[in-house]
Amino acid sequence: MKMLPLGKTGMEVSALCLGAMYFGSRNDAATSYRILDAYTGAGGSFIDTANIYAWWVEGFQGGESETLLGAWMAARGNRDQVFIASKVGFGYMDVPKRLRARDIEQECEKSLRRLRTDRLDLFYAHVDDRQTPLEETMGAFDRLVRAGKVRTIGASNYLAWRMEEARWTSETRGWASFCCVQQHYTYLRLRPGMSVAPQEMVNDDLLDWLKARSITLLAYSVLQSGAYTRADRSLRRELQMPDNTRRLEVLRAIAQETGATANQVILRWMMDRAIIPLIAASSEEQMAENLGALNVTLSAEQTDRLNRAGTD
Repeated sequence: MKMLPLGKTGMEVSALCLGAMYFGSRNDAATSYRILDAYTGAGGSFIDTANIYAWWVEGFQGGESETLLGAWMAARGNRDQVFIASKVGFGYMDVPKRLRARDIEQECEKSLRRLRTDRLDLFYAHVDDRQTPLEETMGAFDRLVRAGKVRTIGASNYLAWRMEEARWTSETRGWASFCCVQQHYTYLRLRPGMSVAPQEMVNDDLLDWLKARSITLLAYSVLQSGAYTRADRSLRRELQMPDNTRRLEVLRAIAQETGATANQVILRWMMDRAIIPLIAASSEEQMAENLGALNVTLSAEQTDRLNRAGTD
């Protein structure tokens, strides 16, 4: 598995990050274990979860993903061989949607217990909270880092200007800073004026800021729940526009040229730009397709066509 730097932390993480959102809920324990074993068997070690996963699935309340990962790591005895990321900020059960210091610290403790570990390798602010002063939010994250409960911190669903405010808040006080941002991002572009709230989608402003600050981008919803390749799935309306029709044509042409699937081409396109895609799977076959992106090679000419499609 190729490794990529995580911001300016000096740490390296797997170029493909495994999203564990539905492990322990939609994906039962046996299936989840097989997918985790396939990922780590291919050399992957970067696993992404959150305290809320997956409260919206009928019969579940949140915390199931972390609980399953904790049991899997205990069974495999591999905690020191994996890099675990979790998140705080969205509401679930009786926990409000916010980033107050008390919430951050209490939810960290819950995540540690569920994961059966003494530290989180990466702890995200899952959603921006503009009602809580950044001094309070960033101060709480810094205390967790200094206490050794969290190794490094990141943000998710933040706009570029809020990322800069958070960076300045931490830097001027000598606090831990966000090393990465995890955002909704895919090959197709968002239609002008459209929103995917409460998520935030990557835009050119954020890409420019990330490059200037040497901050790593992690991308979720990369494959749009299979809509690129499955006839029974439609692209969300926010992505349906003529420019994206042209991008789809080029994507499919290059998939045919390379002998890869469209999903694999998208994953390779991101990795070649030092963007870390989150991959998800509900079966070993889906995991194998995702991992197959590691073996795809895009020429400079193909990459240029992918980049320019729909803009000329």
